[in-house]
Amino acid sequence: MASFETLYVHPALVVSNIKNHVPITLEMENVQYSTWAELFKIHARSHRVIDHIIPPTAGKEKRPQQEEDKELWSTLDATVLQWLYATISHDLLHTILEPDTTTMEAWNRLRDIFQDNKHSRVVTLKYDFTHVDMANFPNVSVYCQHLKSLVDQLKNVGSSVANDRLVLQLVFGLTEPYQGVATLIRECDPLPQFYQARWMLTLEEAGRAKKGSQSSSATLVARSSEGPTDIFDNSSSHRHNSGGKGHHNRNNNGGRSRGSHSSRGDGRGVGHFPTK
Repeated sequence: MASFETLYVHPALVVSNIKNHVPITLEMENVQYSTWAELFKIHARSHRVIDHIIPPTAGKEKRPQQEEDKELWSTLDATVLQWLYATISHDLLHTILEPDTTTMEAWNRLRDIFQDNKHSRVVTLKYDFTHVDMANFPNVSVYCQHLKSLVDQLKNVGSSVANDRLVLQLVFGLTEPYQGVATLIRECDPLPQFYQARWMLTLEEAGRAKKGSQSSSATLVARSSEGPTDIFDNSSSHRHNSGGKGHHNRNNNGGRSRGSHSSRGDGRGVGHFPTK
């Protein structure tokens, strides 16, 4: 009978798709490093490979000593490195990729890339946040999502935005048709949560869309009801004009006919028949 050691398979080796556990793709432009790193650490910890990206605490072995353990360590490190490469953009991959690197070395390169540029990213993100205008977006949902994305990115670089600040910026960037809802939100004390303000705007947008649809339908119905009347009137006018022309022509023809009969050589006019 096979022993437990023979049957045992390390949990990290049975992961088929890392995207199911770390759904975020880390990119240079979209700053989500903190979120990505936290998800990656949770997954690594749950699969017992956290020490491949974070050094063990004092008193623990950094590397296994037995030869078979070293081979397993190398296999696991390559597996975790594959996870890391699969969850970052191609640009970042080419930036940190080096021959014979370990997972921890690649992890530290990524950390340095994002942590070293933290202050410049904060300045850029804050500027973008304070200049968001709903007029540049197709609808309320996209506008709100963009604001929330900027707030998440600011949080990831250590510059959190309070809810009141976010709601006020949301209201400040609204277009003219939504000023009524904007006033309602501003008058709330305390200000609503961001998701509540977003819900209010979404309802307003849905109501405006429904009203516009009903107005368009009413216009179409009105045009449809007017159409047959116009056609009838035009047809009547055409028939009247045609009738007038026909009558005139008949009179003319009649006149010419009588004229031709009256000019006959026998001297008989129209309506005269020979007598017996």
